[in-house]
Amino acid sequence: RGEKMMMLRRAAAGATRRCLSSSVTIEFPGAFSAHRMEAPEAKAVTSKEELIDYFKMMYTMRRMEITCDNEYKARTIRGFCHLYDGQEAIGTGIHNALTLEDSWITSYRCHCIMLARGGTVEGILAELMGNEAGETGGKGGSMHFYNKSQNFYGGQGIVGAQVPVGAGLAFANKYKTPPGEKMPVAIACYGDGAANQGQIAEAANMSMLWKLPMMFVIENNQYGMGTSNSRSSSNTEYYTMGNVIPGLKIDGMNVLSVREGMKYAKEYVSAGNGPLFIEFSTYRYHGHSMSDPGTTYRNRDEIAAMRATRDPIEHVKKMLLEFCSATDDELKAIEKDIRADVAAACDRAKASKPPPVSSLTDYIYLDDNGNNAPLPFIRMPAIQDSIGFAG
Repeated sequence: RGEKMMMLRRAAAGATRRCLSSSVTIEFPGAFSAHRMEAPEAKAVTSKEELIDYFKMMYTMRRMEITCDNEYKARTIRGFCHLYDGQEAIGTGIHNALTLEDSWITSYRCHCIMLARGGTVEGILAELMGNEAGETGGKGGSMHFYNKSQNFYGGQGIVGAQVPVGAGLAFANKYKTPPGEKMPVAIACYGDGAANQGQIAEAANMSMLWKLPMMFVIENNQYGMGTSNSRSSSNTEYYTMGNVIPGLKIDGMNVLSVREGMKYAKEYVSAGNGPLFIEFSTYRYHGHSMSDPGTTYRNRDEIAAMRATRDPIEHVKKMLLEFCSATDDELKAIEKDIRADVAAACDRAKASKPPPVSSLTDYIYLDDNGNNAPLPFIRMPAIQDSIGFAG
């Protein structure tokens, strides 16, 4: 009995040293599958401080999207609204694998990517409400966030339209990098519903021919609008769809597997090896958009099972509790603070006003000095003025 107690004490001491050390190695076997390339090691070195940062970002994303749901139902937010809850590990993991020199463009499900790339909860909610405190002055709305200063080229309202633009960003990054140096990369995120579009195949072909530092990132949340991928795609292994282009499939519900997979992918494409196809296996809790209840083509049991077994935020909490000496009370206090912060940001967003009518023609026509120069006539109805217009 005494020998058994001694063994337990030693095991406990070892666990304490592991938790209190500055870093910890966490393994996640089975997180990667590869096509025409070697898969990265399924492990990551992290720390309590780092995982707390990820937890805060992901929980803020979740609360912000839940707030969007509530405000949409209250009719404070109108129009199109596509929510990201369930997919937070992807946005957070990608952001922490890249630098701000790397270019990022995505689909209309873009609120949380804007938050990762320098936005604020207040600015995002105000934008959704059409108010001038919004990230793009209340003019873009849910699908058109943008932050050029941090190389975020926005959400796109047309399915798949962002992908060729992403290839253009990759071309620009290669063009501007001196030969022999590592290039900033470009990523274009799109869903499984867009994966079979012809424009993606054309962009992929050019990217491979020109060895562009481009990543075609499929966020496979299992449904394209209301159609399961098994009903819409003859090949549901989306990371293999580049044909001769290598691909990597990543567990998109684990922020560390996302981060490590994208670090590995960035190293590959930035070195001049050409593009990659990256598939994240993930899940969205809401319907396709706020007009979709999300329960006509899947049942509530499926959604509940995913929340119970694969929720990305619960996974981070589990790692903090198991490996990093965090406590339930500590994490609950963080959640409480974030809920209060998001609620306060929502109140400030509501207090903002719509942009003035005088700003309607801003950023359309500029003079030679780069200043706004709205036309004194309406093109086409004023046909003679339009014919003589040189712009």
